[in-house]
Amino acid sequence: MLCFLLGGESASAGELAQAAAVSAATASGHLARLLDAGLVACDARGRHRYYRLADAEVAHALEALALVAERGTHARSWAGAGRARLRFARCCYGHLAGRLGVGLLQQGLERGWLVPRGDRGFALADAGVPLLDTLGLDGATWQRRTAGAARAAAYACLDWSERRDHLAGPLAVALLAGFVDHGWLRRASGERALAVTPLGRGPIAAWTGIDAAASP
Repeated sequence: MLCFLLGGESASAGELAQAAAVSAATASGHLARLLDAGLVACDARGRHRYYRLADAEVAHALEALALVAERGTHARSWAGAGRARLRFARCCYGHLAGRLGVGLLQQGLERGWLVPRGDRGFALADAGVPLLDTLGLDGATWQRRTAGAARAAAYACLDWSERRDHLAGPLAVALLAGFVDHGWLRRASGERALAVTPLGRGPIAAWTGIDAAASP
């Protein structure tokens, strides 16, 4: 159930029970414990209740646990065709993960629109301001936010499938939202995997340095 919520969306107890292949009563019992432990949060919408991960720290902890759980089996675990789409591009608590997420961070550093802050965080460089503007984001505001905030608005996060860092934090969330809003990436409801659209092949390749035409 926690892995299902890693996609960043909220889900009902029934949806989570179905995802985990357990009964509704079993799911409700586990959700009560997760709420008590502060791992999930619950939002009431009318008569319905929807669950989500409590915050980004929980998401990062889950990815780290997944890495530990796959020690010695990582290559085999990700070799199957069923995980190919997930490995290429997926949503990780609102930001881009997988090969495209790793590529986004690499391109940012290599092209100089991201610069290290010294706390595993990154600031938006001058070169990144017009780049974000073309995406419909306020580059100047993001430059001030990434440079001046006590807590980094962009930082490295170890990728579950690639075992290399991808870009995380509020800036990464805004970038993924921009890619989706422009119709470059598409996500099916209830799935973490992201698909590159024909419209997005060129732009996504420019942002990540990865040929999106080779996506599964």
